[in-house]
Amino acid sequence: MMEASQIGLLLGTGLVAGFVDSIAGGGGLITVPVLLSLCPDPIIALGTNKLQSTFGSTSATFHYARAGMLNYREVRRAWLLAFLGALCGTFLVQQFDSHLLKRIVPVALFAVAVFVWLRPQLGAQDIHPRISRGKFDFIFAFGIGVYDGFLGPGTGTFLALAFMLGLGFNLTRATANTKALNWASNVASLILFLMVGKIWFAAGLIMGAGQWLGARAGSKMVVTRGTRFIRPVFLTMVVLLTLKLIYDTYLKPPA
Repeated sequence: MMEASQIGLLLGTGLVAGFVDSIAGGGGLITVPVLLSLCPDPIIALGTNKLQSTFGSTSATFHYARAGMLNYREVRRAWLLAFLGALCGTFLVQQFDSHLLKRIVPVALFAVAVFVWLRPQLGAQDIHPRISRGKFDFIFAFGIGVYDGFLGPGTGTFLALAFMLGLGFNLTRATANTKALNWASNVASLILFLMVGKIWFAAGLIMGAGQWLGARAGSKMVVTRGTRFIRPVFLTMVVLLTLKLIYDTYLKPPA
């Protein structure tokens, strides 16, 4: 049985993480440490994290669609490909050593942060797409879905940048469409964790309730305040994620 303080911690953590994640991604920076502190099995903590984050990505996708920021018909192929990509990536991570990729990702995220910071007009408005929607879905939705299943950190950042540079979306539309594909990869991972029974349901559902409410509030802020609001939050979360990955990859003492 969980204590009242633990329930409050899980609900509050989900609320904050859902709010941040619906705007700029990176909610796992908030939720995973809390779950690891409460759950002795790191695999169950990660499975529980997928359960609660699925609530947030579902809520954000629903509210962005209702606000007209994304079209279910336009995104359904990308959703399916991201889902399949995440399944493939989860299989591949069991076959190959991800050590090299883990060392590259912080560098790539840092490059994204610098690139976005040096181009203040990036995502300010829609521009002409550089690639067709079909090619985008098969290359980026599937490819980044594979990455999400294989490793994961920075998936939302890479997707948002792909939507802006590839399809010419403004940052608000890119954020909305990114959450739809995050939802797909979350569902894929959640199914796999359910199959092996590695989920703490009580914690995941409590945190998921917070995620749903937080994502609803965050998506409303994005819709009403737009790119000027998203940009600083996006850059902040990319920098924080980059710093965490640098520490975990290069500086953290071996266990």
